[in-house]
Amino acid sequence: MPNTTGTASPPTLGVPTRIVILGGGFAGVITTRRLEKLLGARRDVEIVLVSRDNYFLITPLLFEACSGTLELRHCSQPIRPVLQRARFIEATVDRIDLDRRTVSLTVPEGTVQDLAYDHIVLALGAKTNERIIPGSSQAFTFKTIADAIVLRNHLIERFERADVETDPERKRQLLTVVVIGAGLVGTELTGELTAFVDEIVRWYRNIRREDVRFYLIEAGPRILGEVDAPLAAHAANVLTKRGVDIRTQTPVRSIDQGRVTMADQVVEASTIVLSAGIEPNPLVAALPVEKDRHGRIIVDATMRSAARPSVWGLGDCAAIPDPSGKPYPSLAQHAVREAKVLAHNIARVLKGEQPRPFVYSQLGVMAALGHFQAIGRVMGFPLTGFPAWWTWRTYYLFQMPRWSRRIRIMIDWTVALFFRPDIVKVDLAVESRQLERACAAGADAPVRVVSGEATRPRLTERAEPAPMAASPGARSAP
Repeated sequence: MPNTTGTASPPTLGVPTRIVILGGGFAGVITTRRLEKLLGARRDVEIVLVSRDNYFLITPLLFEACSGTLELRHCSQPIRPVLQRARFIEATVDRIDLDRRTVSLTVPEGTVQDLAYDHIVLALGAKTNERIIPGSSQAFTFKTIADAIVLRNHLIERFERADVETDPERKRQLLTVVVIGAGLVGTELTGELTAFVDEIVRWYRNIRREDVRFYLIEAGPRILGEVDAPLAAHAANVLTKRGVDIRTQTPVRSIDQGRVTMADQVVEASTIVLSAGIEPNPLVAALPVEKDRHGRIIVDATMRSAARPSVWGLGDCAAIPDPSGKPYPSLAQHAVREAKVLAHNIARVLKGEQPRPFVYSQLGVMAALGHFQAIGRVMGFPLTGFPAWWTWRTYYLFQMPRWSRRIRIMIDWTVALFFRPDIVKVDLAVESRQLERACAAGADAPVRVVSGEATRPRLTERAEPAPMAASPGARSAP
């Protein structure tokens, strides 16, 4: 194995130098692909990518997948087809032992494996910070495809219930959506959800568009703190015209089931989404290395840990200093550039050369707002409206690695120009659970045939009442 100084010694005879990349997001996949290009011809180097999922997500496209503009699978890309020589392992990382230089993995079947490394790249990303606001676990999050499916199902279900609800107060709660946190994620999600509601409300005869209330709550002085003030003001104006009640300098004190409590108001809402900041992956937080106040590992400008030279970090879980010493922001465009430089730095170390610092000037920031609207600053030029929306879509389209997926995305976008989104829920319940719900509602259990004999499912035994009188307040369990 190589040493852990700025240069590398030759590997043990017959044992290749193993580079392990943890995390299958932007940062991890691009690092792996660039290492393949740089080291693909070397048989003394092994590249291993470990990810919990066998795909990586183009997160900015997740908003349109939630609203139905994109087919859910098309905002992601399978990992295996984009790799050439690197080995891919779908597994959950349980533990990282920096002293032994091993990673403990649990593969889908539940088997635990130890994977040794010579260099490790931490690209594990971050998760929604649920420690800031009490009761945050009561809210929806929005970081994965599963999050998008659950939120879409939930919102459609609220409309279905509100359409037959006779109690005005209950109906008002069912049709109230609160998004907490008005950064890029919260603002883009709010914009896409308002566009989605504008399209689907026509299918519900007992719901008017003005019945649907949106709140966008931000503890800071304005929304979209990542962009300059004039662009943020334009975005606020677009959302306000759609009926969004924007509250700035309004910290949320607590989140309860169906309720958001602020300093001066309590909002009853059936849909509450939390996007008020992120925190590094818990695995990173547990590592015995120096971290900043946000829990990210501190690396030098080359993205290497000073105390652990075999450890590299990038993306949301690492604090990478710019030339002034200030950490770079946690944005996708930075992760893409960091990954390419980090791969080159590992290749340099394996050649016995010194790694180079990461220096990057931001090209711009964009935010889509739905309905062909967006804001952004690209190469110093401000963009709003359709031009910004077109630029946003073009940029993220080409972040998808393969043309097969890009074409599918373009087809989805084209179809969405002519057809409104549907209101089909992606039911995640298996058949047995659906039968249980039907029986609990009083329906007869369907007959099934087993070996030529008609029988009832065994779940009917659970649905039958006990042979005694029920108490007046009793009800059957779901």
